[in-house]
Amino acid sequence: MNSSKRAAHRPILMLLATVCFGLTWMQCGREAGPSADNPVIALVMKTLNHPYFLDMRRGAREAAGNLNIRLVIQAAEREIDVEKQMQIVENMIQRRVSALCIAPSGSREIVPVIVKANRAGIPVLIVDTRVDQEALQEAGGEIAGFVGADNLRGGRMAGEYLVEQLNGQGKVAILEGIPGHETGDSRLSGFHQVIGKHSGIQVLSSQTANWERAQGYTVFQNMLQARPDIEALFACSDMMALGAIEAIAEAGREGSIVVVGFDAASEAREAVRQGRMLATVAQYPYDMGKRVVENAVEVLKGNAIQTDVEVPIELITREVLNAGP
Repeated sequence: MNSSKRAAHRPILMLLATVCFGLTWMQCGREAGPSADNPVIALVMKTLNHPYFLDMRRGAREAAGNLNIRLVIQAAEREIDVEKQMQIVENMIQRRVSALCIAPSGSREIVPVIVKANRAGIPVLIVDTRVDQEALQEAGGEIAGFVGADNLRGGRMAGEYLVEQLNGQGKVAILEGIPGHETGDSRLSGFHQVIGKHSGIQVLSSQTANWERAQGYTVFQNMLQARPDIEALFACSDMMALGAIEAIAEAGREGSIVVVGFDAASEAREAVRQGRMLATVAQYPYDMGKRVVENAVEVLKGNAIQTDVEVPIELITREVLNAGP
């Protein structure tokens, strides 16, 4: 064949090669897709930019490795990006994953995609943050199980310790989580249940910092400028607490403001050990991730599971850390 004929046939050959490659890719996709013998479990978290959820991912991966099942893990960049999380869940439904494990960014907002998963025959298990039960019931949705901590009790635990350290007298500020978010709301409610019983405790300011360290710094910096008489802070997450202690240090107030956080992230534990934080409430996200994947596998096998699993919580103080291994 001469060079001109070869040149004329080249586009056709390239097209045929592309079509063949596409058919091969689609076939491989079908072969690699979920099946009864080869299930794929998706874990959709709030973010991967937080030590808490990195621990949850480690636990989930361990369970998947032990059980020899495929695990897909995805999350939005920011915890407050509820819409992005819903898009991720919808993509997992379209991929026909075998089961969905979700740590909801929005307790009510997640309900529509749970219903979609139900209609697609994909079981849904919830981890870390409870779904709004009233909204779920109204929508006719259902979940196969929940794994998480008692955030209300954790908030009470933080409140009791702070009141004890202040001897029942003090001016307190609060950094809240995302408004309307079950996790933050429960922690906040538990804290208020305790301090509401002590007339000597005065809440000077309570604002959201949306779980984020940078916002924790900025919001608490503004609080200190408006109310320099603040003596204590309860932050509904360690990331916000860590941001706040940066603002405290910058203001030259270290030692005069006590801080209690929540989640017991490794950096927060070190801050407690160093005396820059008073305490933090520990949850065990590693255990949550591990247990929710294990439960998903049992559900796919048709086995009964404990539908409401409560992981332990613990107050982490310097004394606890010093007494530990």
